[in-house]
Amino acid sequence: MSDTDGKKPLGLGGAPRSGQVKQSFSHGRTKSVVVETKRKRVVVPAKPGAAGTAAAGTGATHLGDPSKRPAGISDAEMERRLAALRAAKAREQEDAAKRAEDERQRDEDRQRRRAEIEAKEREERAAAEARRLKAEEEEAARRAEADARVAAAAARKADVLGTRSRSNTPPEKPAAAAEKPATTAAADKPAAADAGTDNNRSTAPAGAKPGLSPRKTDRERDERATDRDRGKTKGDEGRRSGKLTLSDATSDEGGRQRSLAAMKRKQEKARQKALGLGQKSEKQVRDVQLPETIVVSELANRMAERAADVVKSLMKMGMMVTMNQAIDADTAELVIEEFGHKAVRVSDSDVEQAIEAVDDRSEDLQPRPPIVTIMGHVDHGKTSLLDAIRKANVVSGEAGGITQHIGAYQVKTPNGALVSFLDTPGHAAFTSMRARGAQVTDIVVLVVAADDAVMPQTIEAIAHAKAAKVPMIVAINKIDKYEANAQKVRTDLLQHDVVVEQMSGDVQDVEVSAKTGKGLDNLLEAIALQAELLELRANPNRTAIGAVIEAKLDVGRGPVATVLVQNGTLRKGDIFVVGEQWGKVRALINDKGETVAEAGPSVPVEVLGLNGTPHAGDVLNVVETEAQAREIAEYREKATKDKRAAAGAATTLEQLMAKAKADQSVSELPVLVKADVQGSAEAIVQALEKVGNAEVRVRVLHYGVGASTDSDVGLAEASNAPIIGFNVRANATARASAQQKGVEIRYYSIIYDLIDDIKKAASGLLKAEVRETFIGYAKIQEVFRITGVGNVAGCLVTEGIARRSAGVRLLRDNVVIHEGTLKTLKRFKDEVKEVQSGQECGMAFERYEDVRAGDVIEIFEREEFQRTLA
Repeated sequence: MSDTDGKKPLGLGGAPRSGQVKQSFSHGRTKSVVVETKRKRVVVPAKPGAAGTAAAGTGATHLGDPSKRPAGISDAEMERRLAALRAAKAREQEDAAKRAEDERQRDEDRQRRRAEIEAKEREERAAAEARRLKAEEEEAARRAEADARVAAAAARKADVLGTRSRSNTPPEKPAAAAEKPATTAAADKPAAADAGTDNNRSTAPAGAKPGLSPRKTDRERDERATDRDRGKTKGDEGRRSGKLTLSDATSDEGGRQRSLAAMKRKQEKARQKALGLGQKSEKQVRDVQLPETIVVSELANRMAERAADVVKSLMKMGMMVTMNQAIDADTAELVIEEFGHKAVRVSDSDVEQAIEAVDDRSEDLQPRPPIVTIMGHVDHGKTSLLDAIRKANVVSGEAGGITQHIGAYQVKTPNGALVSFLDTPGHAAFTSMRARGAQVTDIVVLVVAADDAVMPQTIEAIAHAKAAKVPMIVAINKIDKYEANAQKVRTDLLQHDVVVEQMSGDVQDVEVSAKTGKGLDNLLEAIALQAELLELRANPNRTAIGAVIEAKLDVGRGPVATVLVQNGTLRKGDIFVVGEQWGKVRALINDKGETVAEAGPSVPVEVLGLNGTPHAGDVLNVVETEAQAREIAEYREKATKDKRAAAGAATTLEQLMAKAKADQSVSELPVLVKADVQGSAEAIVQALEKVGNAEVRVRVLHYGVGASTDSDVGLAEASNAPIIGFNVRANATARASAQQKGVEIRYYSIIYDLIDDIKKAASGLLKAEVRETFIGYAKIQEVFRITGVGNVAGCLVTEGIARRSAGVRLLRDNVVIHEGTLKTLKRFKDEVKEVQSGQECGMAFERYEDVRAGDVIEIFEREEFQRTLA
């Protein structure tokens, strides 16, 4: 048996046939495409008669041949099945006929639509052709009309020229004169014709002479007419060339054309090129100042480059940074070189170079008044002495009659000389103020009371004067008192290496009385003599340099600094930097409250116009611009923060743990301090830091200058701390907020009272001292076991007294084995409060029963005593 078994092998019937399909697109465009077609198998239905006959024959066969009929099928059932089969065949024939009819109708619809589209395209092409022909005819007509106008103008010109030539020709040559215009006109006709044919060639005027060029006015008129005609033609063609017609859309040439935006860009480039704007400017090389660290955006600004380009350059180097991140100087230098600029390394501290330290020439120096600081112990009469010299009364306005601020005054002596005085506080808390006064002064006047001699702050003032290396004058005050002893003062000063002139030394001493005015002239004379020896000179014609004596925050005037000008002249409008603050001099006020325009060397003034409150002791320097002042102040502030952060970072974890462990047993009293001036605030903080011991201390959360505010109240509430106001008051909102939140605000005007109250408050944090007092001893004679009570010791009180409420210790062989309290104390069967010496009693310990005969009971009482800080 073969593999095919008489059957044909599987495969595609016949070769593929090719055909054409016409594709339709939008805007009426079509395109013919060659495609490969495959014949579709069509099932041809059998004829109805044949089908019926076959069905009948089959039915008859089945009906007539029961052997071929399925088992169990009756004749009636078989007839029904044959009928259903015939009906199905009939439905198939109807469906096939319907499908054929639908296909025929679809073909007819496609043919009709295709014919309509083609007819519409033909109409549009015909209309477009008609429009084109009409436009060409109109153009030809316009050209002919223009040629005719040009020819007429040429003819008129020729007539005018002919008339002129005839008028100039002699009478004997009439024929030549008459012949010339005709010849010229005849010669001009071909030229006019040529002008109508060739649109790019100029036409010579008809009246021009042979061999000569036409006149300039004629040439210009003809050129304008020709250009106008050419512009019209070109404009029409240009306008039509950009339109999409039906014929262009249906043509197979197709192709992509330039957009309108591209044409506009091309025209703009051509215009810029014509104006010379398109040329790339030469790159400018810049000197970029490069600090130790710089932000990427700032680096881009200094190079005048786009920040995105700088970030891209850094990413190429492998650094994934943003424009707001800082990079080091080495990386920034590589970027600068890549962009073609030059890097100039600078340090952050270079901003201080704006403050010029110029040495003054000797010819520019002029004499200046001496600066005299009055120092001494508290209540020795320093301010009273200065009042007597100034003929003022400052003491009466001071709280408690003591000086708590450093004051600056300028006094004119009877001989006309000026002297600047600084009055320093004498209280122990104002050490830093006295130190500042000694640093900026030329002469120190040490005031010692004749009835009190040398005291602790007198010794401290001597140390400050020696540290500042300034000469000293001793003023022995209160010489008018009965108990005054000036010689004792001189003798006491010898112990501190101060040898006065009367003791064969080199220190001047003057006996004075601020109350009676005795010896004031001698004191001023001594000051003048000492100043003459020092040869004090300064240059008033340079930028000012001064020292801040005191600073405060005034409600109406803002930050105010008392400045003592040391060199140069400070004028209104000067821009200056002082410590971490900067400003512009808005006003200058002298010690008498008068506004002045300038302040020379050794003149104390109040300066208004700062942006913040400086620290007392800061140096004031005048600079040229606000930018320099701001930059210097920002650098100093940043340096201070870095220094503070470095100090905190230097602490190791072990040190922090040790400090935390040590602080567990230390109680802290947190406070907030607000004072009227910077110096007083610093003095109070320094005094409070000394309050306390190993168990308790005062912690100043914040200190500042000015009235208490809402932020101070919020901080005090969070820390459960009181607010201490020294010569300042809280504003209305702060008072209301403090009352609502339960924050205590305490006001003081004398530093003694403030420190005493803080000491009392800190003493309240101290643990009470417990003292034990022994009141008796008892010896255990016998131990009894009582049901419900436990072991009861039968004792004999050998010494003192035994009390029920007292504490007891159980001693065995003089070793304490238990300490507690008594549960019961009985004599016979009665519970008693105490038992006297020599009597027997029964004792039972609270929660302890290991008692034996022979043990000794020690009876004592505890008493608590409240401790205070010294």
